[in-house]
Amino acid sequence: MRELLTHAAHLGVSVHVAHLPSPYRGFYDHENGRVVYDFNLTPIARRSVVAHELGHVFHGHVGYGVRSQEDAADRYAAQLLIHPAEYARLEQIHHDVQWIADELGVEPDLVRTFQRCVTRLDGVTYARSVGGQFRFRWGREQG
Repeated sequence: MRELLTHAAHLGVSVHVAHLPSPYRGFYDHENGRVVYDFNLTPIARRSVVAHELGHVFHGHVGYGVRSQEDAADRYAAQLLIHPAEYARLEQIHHDVQWIADELGVEPDLVRTFQRCVTRLDGVTYARSVGGQFRFRWGREQG
């Protein structure tokens, strides 16, 4: 969580905890420059939710509930929390999304989102960074 707080500060927002009404788990308060997450979240859910909300910050989203913005925030969170080398190592051991998520300390939906962010070509898998550039590849060519 410490790395997310540092990242939030780099993006110019603060992170706060509060009791949120169900079903809300977190939100980005653009007007006040803060991310808020629910007090009752598990540590894994907390990381995933805060990273998602930081995706809204990064993309400059205002408002809520726009599917394209939610998808962009999910991609940002997945690419922020999942390192391609670690994902590649785990994928070689087991293909179960829940198992990989547990090992990475993220929610399974972020693993599924990350899987949609990779490109597989001719036995090599390429992963994109938060900024959209290819940052890692794994597969046949690694030996």
